[in-house]
Amino acid sequence: MRLLFVGDVVGGVGRRTLAALLPGLRERHEPDFVVVNGENAAGGVGITSKIARQLLELGADAITLGNHAYRHREVYEYLDTEARIVRPANYPRASPGHGATVVANGSLRLGVVNLSGSLFVEAARSAFAEADAQLADLRGKADHVLVDMHAEATSEKVAMGWHLDGRATACLGTHTHVPTADARVLPGGTAYCTDVGMTGPRGGVIGVKRELALERFLTMTQVKFETSSEDPWLNGALVEAGPDGRATAITQILEPAEL
Repeated sequence: MRLLFVGDVVGGVGRRTLAALLPGLRERHEPDFVVVNGENAAGGVGITSKIARQLLELGADAITLGNHAYRHREVYEYLDTEARIVRPANYPRASPGHGATVVANGSLRLGVVNLSGSLFVEAARSAFAEADAQLADLRGKADHVLVDMHAEATSEKVAMGWHLDGRATACLGTHTHVPTADARVLPGGTAYCTDVGMTGPRGGVIGVKRELALERFLTMTQVKFETSSEDPWLNGALVEAGPDGRATAITQILEPAEL
């Protein structure tokens, strides 16, 4: 099994980057599944039903979200009705959407779980207990399991990787938009990376126009952020796994786009 996971798509430039590069990545790597984090796909914050449909049409088999999942109210019903998009599973159970899904490609079945960290971002329950619950629920329903750990603290992500080692095919971090240089297969067979990075404008500050981010830091005043368009890249990871559900390799994808 080959899984291509694409890091946080940021705004329109991120969507155009995905559209420009995904066909070539598909041809080169022949993934069985493509999973995209779309948490910042709508103007740099959140997602809408229209944009979610666009990501699916571009070739995503599933979409994961994060702490901006509920930024746009119009997407709430879509989160309830479209099984291929998931928000953090450790959000309140009565909240819109669901935290896990199973997508199929022929006889292959991939379980996709979205979790939110607790440090510096809001979550209703511990991601660790929720991970255990989701894995138990997916037992017998999926051959491989991807966990998108959407969190701020690197310590929380690293801990989750060790917590899931040998029980999930991959535990890949999102949210901070900066790729970390620690992609590896853990001893138990779980592919891990603290943060796969973002798909969007590297020329800004984690997606924001750099002059606006600098103004905020320099003046400590409220500044309305806008998405940058400079130096777009696609960041992600390619995971390979055997029929036993254990990962055999992980390769970080760091690819510039010419838009």
